[in-house]
Amino acid sequence: MKTVRLTMAQALVRHLAALRIEEEDGSLHAYFGGVWSIFGHGNVAGLGEALYAERQVLPTYRAHNEQGMAHAAIAYAKARMRRRAMAVTTSIGPGATNLVTAAALAHVNRLPVLLLPGDVFASRAPDPVLQQLEDFQAGDLSVNDAFRPVVRYFDRLTRPEQILTALPRALQVMTDPALCGPVCLALPQDVQTMAFDCPESFLAPPPVHIRRPGPDAHELARAAAMLRGARRPLIVAGGGVLYAQADSLLQRFAEAHRVPVVETQAGKGSLAWDHPLYAGALGVTGSPAANALAREADVVLAIGTRLQDFSTGSRSLFGQAQVLGLNVQALDAQKWHGTPLVADARVALGQMQPLVEGWRSDPGWSQRAVMLSDGWRERVTELTTAVPADALPYDAEVIGAVRDSAADSPRGDIVVCAAGTLPAELHKLWRVASPGGYHVEYGYSCMGYEIAGGLGVKMACPDQEVIVMVGDGSYMMMNSEIATSVMLGRKLIVVVLDNRGFGCIHRLQRATGGARFNNLLDDCVPEGGEVPRIDFAAHARSMGADAVHAASLDELKAAMAAARAATRTQVIVIDTTAERTTAEGGCWWEVAVPEVSTRHDVNDARAAYLAAKQHQRP
Repeated sequence: MKTVRLTMAQALVRHLAALRIEEEDGSLHAYFGGVWSIFGHGNVAGLGEALYAERQVLPTYRAHNEQGMAHAAIAYAKARMRRRAMAVTTSIGPGATNLVTAAALAHVNRLPVLLLPGDVFASRAPDPVLQQLEDFQAGDLSVNDAFRPVVRYFDRLTRPEQILTALPRALQVMTDPALCGPVCLALPQDVQTMAFDCPESFLAPPPVHIRRPGPDAHELARAAAMLRGARRPLIVAGGGVLYAQADSLLQRFAEAHRVPVVETQAGKGSLAWDHPLYAGALGVTGSPAANALAREADVVLAIGTRLQDFSTGSRSLFGQAQVLGLNVQALDAQKWHGTPLVADARVALGQMQPLVEGWRSDPGWSQRAVMLSDGWRERVTELTTAVPADALPYDAEVIGAVRDSAADSPRGDIVVCAAGTLPAELHKLWRVASPGGYHVEYGYSCMGYEIAGGLGVKMACPDQEVIVMVGDGSYMMMNSEIATSVMLGRKLIVVVLDNRGFGCIHRLQRATGGARFNNLLDDCVPEGGEVPRIDFAAHARSMGADAVHAASLDELKAAMAAARAATRTQVIVIDTTAERTTAEGGCWWEVAVPEVSTRHDVNDARAAYLAAKQHQRP
């Protein structure tokens, strides 16, 4: 066996630089799109030197916030449908713990990212080193142990040769369709610099091939029988449809059997918005057409979805339906006490087709679905083209202005969002023509993802216009990657909707009987304080972006046209109302209301809460 003398960090980086993914047409591409790094005393000497040597093959990108660069890496993987990924490295201490939130986001959303935080000295010679956490009961504990519950695989390397087994195991998890998620290799700073005899074969890894597991014959037969007996079937398309590249097959299946399709946040884009069988978004943020069909369906074919509470109305929406769960992950396939079909979505749909040949939904059901869908499409046009009279616009009107700013159908646009009111309005109202055009992180609903995530999307899809829509609350939580986008020459269009606070939670607070308290900025000023007046456009300009404040929807449309023609990051700010939202659609969402209160509004909300819970399935 031929070997070469390398440090552990050098072996790690050269393996990442050499790794390729084999596409289904046989072509090979680099699996890692680069490494994000903010250097510190836990990684600058070891990994920093190794990354410098491979910078032409495996580029290193510097950001301004560790959580932000991890969000960018995760968004990159999502935009590439989990077929490419990025790595992220930080120093020990706060640099590492800044990644924990992003790790949880990737875990919830089933997205791959390789986290490489520095760690304290394995030798313990300088113990305690700067930024080291000292535990009084566990001498081997460091802050990196905080990653254990929020990653799919964790390892701490205490010898350089351990990279030979730890890295392939981590990559196997990242590229496994059922296990896919974040992985963490904690790298003590002295171990990064230790040399060992590295096998040359480790530096030329075999290509990654994403497996497509087929269904069990018994499960497939049972699922086919279940569908053949359905009169009012409904397909729920989740993110697994997109990751399995099953959108075309899903469309053919729906058309052949006249089955309406609704979508989760992660699955939006599985079917074009103008397809007659597309009934829109499902759930709490869903359309009236989709939710009406969900309440009436007798069989729900849930494809590639976690069936989280926003999609199911906290388990109240599919009141009459049997659930057939087609998912590559067994845990998801059996949710709702459903009938599981554990398999890749594309493989399973292909094998299902001949078993249900000739089966159709009831004609009245498919006709009703088309009627409801047509009516909702017309209503979306009305909502998104309205102009408020003597009032601030709300999200729907801004969405329409952004959408219609394209000279033709915005098929090349990718909208990016994450938290607050906007994901609800976008889920209902944004029109997606093809997979990938809708990038909303709503599994973890993480404020601050938007701009950093938009940067990752732009790096994954450089030829498409990336439009980040973000509220003022999320903007304030994390905006530093505007400067990174300028530095890297990755143009974004950032539309900031300023409703003067946390408008979404303000409305939830009021809907559950709460008083106006601690959400809108006007309600947060103590005696002696003053209401902040934040000039978001001036702030964005200070980071190198071009930025304007639009005083009306007409000015927003003009600013969007100019932004599309520009070559650097553009920020457009518009004032909006926190009080109006789209009334149509939606369904119950369980938010616990206090059982005892001295306030009548809370007691009334508690009574309504208990009444709604009666419709919740066990």
